[in-house]
Amino acid sequence: MTTENLVPDATSASRKFVVPQPRKRFVVAITGASGHIYGIRLLEVLRELNCETHLVMSKSAMVALAYETGIKVKDIRDRADHVYSNDDVAAAISSGSFRTQGMFIAPCSAKTLGEIASGACGTLVSRAADVMLKERRRLVLMFRETPLHLGHCRNMVSVTEMGAIVMPPVPAFYSRPETVEDIIDHTVGRALDLFDLDVGVVKRWKE
Repeated sequence: MTTENLVPDATSASRKFVVPQPRKRFVVAITGASGHIYGIRLLEVLRELNCETHLVMSKSAMVALAYETGIKVKDIRDRADHVYSNDDVAAAISSGSFRTQGMFIAPCSAKTLGEIASGACGTLVSRAADVMLKERRRLVLMFRETPLHLGHCRNMVSVTEMGAIVMPPVPAFYSRPETVEDIIDHTVGRALDLFDLDVGVVKRWKE
């Protein structure tokens, strides 16, 4: 064996190790609590940021949607790049080997919070959330319930100890919102801040 044989070929080495950078990939789940517009708006803003979105909606979300908005389920699905059934626990987002930046559950129902806190992941929403926690990826739960009983509080403590971020969609009025859309955009912008994504919709304190 000669010294020449031990020197790697620069061209082949670069082809081997240079990996194309994919679009940032996010999971967005919409469950049966009030506040579907937050999940819908997240999908819209993430598309504007050229992020790849993977959507899953619970059956309760589809039922409740008609009471809150005039938007059809198909219209929401059209806002995402990939859509999964909540019964499809073998979907791509159910595996930790499927890499993502993280996951939003917007809104997050008390039932979904409880499933994540207990680790009893019988649906794709809760399984995907569990994957985020085990892979140490960011999981943002826009928990929509009030008032709270002790079980809610304990579940929020449990998921926070696991690494999730509980972010109730509480409106901020220091930004002087003039419309409901202003309130929604500010909350969605603050959720995106948790991933260092600034879309210019947040009116920041003293900036």
